[in-house]
Amino acid sequence: MRLPALRIAVLAVGLVITGATAIVVDLSRTHADTGVTVPPTIVCTGPDAADWDCYDTYYNDLTRAHGVPAAFADLKARYGTDGYVASQCHPITHVIGRAAAQDAANVSEAYRMGDSFCWSGFYHGVLEAIIARIGNENLIKELDGICADIPGKERYVFDYYNCVHGLGHGIMAATDNELFDSLGTCDHLTGRWEQASCASGVYMENVIVDGKLHVTKYLNPEDPVYPCNKSPEKYKQTCYLMQTSYMLKVVGGDFRKVFERCAAVEKPYDITCYQSLGRDVSGQSISDVETTRRHCLLGHDAPARTHCFIGAVKDFISYYHSDVQARELCRAIAPDYDATCFETVEDYYRSF
Repeated sequence: MRLPALRIAVLAVGLVITGATAIVVDLSRTHADTGVTVPPTIVCTGPDAADWDCYDTYYNDLTRAHGVPAAFADLKARYGTDGYVASQCHPITHVIGRAAAQDAANVSEAYRMGDSFCWSGFYHGVLEAIIARIGNENLIKELDGICADIPGKERYVFDYYNCVHGLGHGIMAATDNELFDSLGTCDHLTGRWEQASCASGVYMENVIVDGKLHVTKYLNPEDPVYPCNKSPEKYKQTCYLMQTSYMLKVVGGDFRKVFERCAAVEKPYDITCYQSLGRDVSGQSISDVETTRRHCLLGHDAPARTHCFIGAVKDFISYYHSDVQARELCRAIAPDYDATCFETVEDYYRSF
């Protein structure tokens, strides 16, 4: 089900590393409804209409009493008509995830109830609850085992990725959004892939802020590539794969200006930055071929445009779970770029 309300500037992205291949995985969209219909009741009215505590209590109680599908059905029903609910959709899904985890024996049990609506916040909330249950004093000792019950570790399947990525979100909650401390905790995971996937959750949590309920001191409009330029070398690629969403926000959605900023970042992360921008181009247009083509062509040179298309076709595939629409994009772009575009489709779809 396509949800127009997800056309928003800040899109969530994860980093999956398989061998030497960095893959952009779109976490911002949902592809299946719950099948549950719950007409929304009137709640949080009058002075409570924009009161976070009211909605926090409401969705926690709804989840505990009627289950995760009912909570998401209610949230989706309100999303298109209630501006406050739409603006707080991601933290609300955290609430649902935390509530679901209260009675779950482990992560996999909670994840089986999941829904990726609003930047996969449900899964992040689950990990927040699990990490809070473990406690900071035991976290590093138990870190490797938190996602051990998720099937597919040896193949780096998406559910396993979503768990390790979710660790980054949970660690940020445990450290009160202290980004560099959180990255230090990710260092304790066994495996480069696990460390990078955890870091992707840390950086994503840092980028998705609303300035009210979720704030960070690790974004700077005067230096919009921060904290990537101050991050440990091992995590810079992960950071730059996230950062263009914030960079676009700083410049009012001007893709040409972000191309220019990407060109100025440290090498070779300019390429990563262009691919991140390609994801945002696709995401903001809801993977529209002509709009994506036009915006990627705003790049100042051939490498910028090429890597924008690479990021965009990966996002098309991640969104549609198909290579059909990505091939349509490749056929629409100039001959200078279509060979690389089709090659990316082949390689990424095989990995996906």
